[in-house]
Amino acid sequence: MSTQNAASALLSPARLADIDLPNRLVIAPMTRNRAEPSGAASELMARYYAQRASAGLIIAEASTPSAVGRTYPGIAALYEDEHTRGWRRVNRCVGAAGGRMFAQIQHGGRVGHPDTSGLIPLAPSPIALPEPIHTPNGRRPAVRPRQMGQGDIDATIADFAAAARRAVAAGFAGVEVHAANGYLLHQFLAPNTNRRTDVHGGTPAARMRLVLEVVDAVIAQIGPDRVGVRISPGNTTNGIIESARDVEDLYPELISRLDERGPVYLHVAFADPDSGLWKRIRASWSRTLIGNPVLPVEGIPEDGGRVAGERMLEAGADLVALGRPFLANPDLVERIRIGAPVNAVREKYLMYVGGATGYTDYPTLAG
Repeated sequence: MSTQNAASALLSPARLADIDLPNRLVIAPMTRNRAEPSGAASELMARYYAQRASAGLIIAEASTPSAVGRTYPGIAALYEDEHTRGWRRVNRCVGAAGGRMFAQIQHGGRVGHPDTSGLIPLAPSPIALPEPIHTPNGRRPAVRPRQMGQGDIDATIADFAAAARRAVAAGFAGVEVHAANGYLLHQFLAPNTNRRTDVHGGTPAARMRLVLEVVDAVIAQIGPDRVGVRISPGNTTNGIIESARDVEDLYPELISRLDERGPVYLHVAFADPDSGLWKRIRASWSRTLIGNPVLPVEGIPEDGGRVAGERMLEAGADLVALGRPFLANPDLVERIRIGAPVNAVREKYLMYVGGATGYTDYPTLAG
């Protein structure tokens, strides 16, 4: 595959279980904090996602399955009837525009604050987030979370399953279990945040147990063809520390066990297509593999991520997930199709500011 025909590869049709995708571009889940205070998806969110419906697949921003799993102000949720209704409105708008969506389910674990949720965060071990966290009252020091007992773990598994049922009722084609980026499930995987000595801590097999239990529960509710899983091996977001040895000891086995369960896709965040780990993942994963390539920290590439996407496809990805390029370019698919310039991201309006600015007001080629 050459750079010249990369766009045609990204724009070729694909299939995800029984879902026909018009192209191989996926919108990566991006928290934008535009939900209602209750956690219900807003009308503004419906407009935002409908504007981007030309993507092959949209993975919606993280929705919390419980009040105690809430991370930041303005995030979406999936544990009350009004949450189901809000996301149903979003899915109607996206469907009318020709799009398809999965919901991401995310429990924050220690990434939370009583100022936001009214509750002490839960975590595998009572180890606080090492940096301040954004709350309705501004940035505040993180609090020491409460270590989860078995009852908390059982309730969390049930919450993920219930959120998956709500997601399907709200019109989503499926759900993504978020086991990445330093949130609860990733906290169980990582040795610096999981110091437990029970069946959910210690060995790599014990640390991956909760991820597998959650995936099993979600699959039992909605079926494997509606379930994806996101991982980010070695990612240091939210104070996670995983050494190269930690990654090598845990993730290949986790991926093998996930593959046995049959979820429709595996989504690797911050994927390096040249790494040995990526090659092992591709060799052992038998279904759809989504690669989320690393893009520059500042801004987005002038090509909107086309070359990075090509490299992911060359390395065996079936679909390519892009975040900020889609954020700033509702019509990114068309821009890649014709090689048009892309809008720059307005970083000031990414999170915590609310409103349409930097959210639904990015211009399209059509004006």
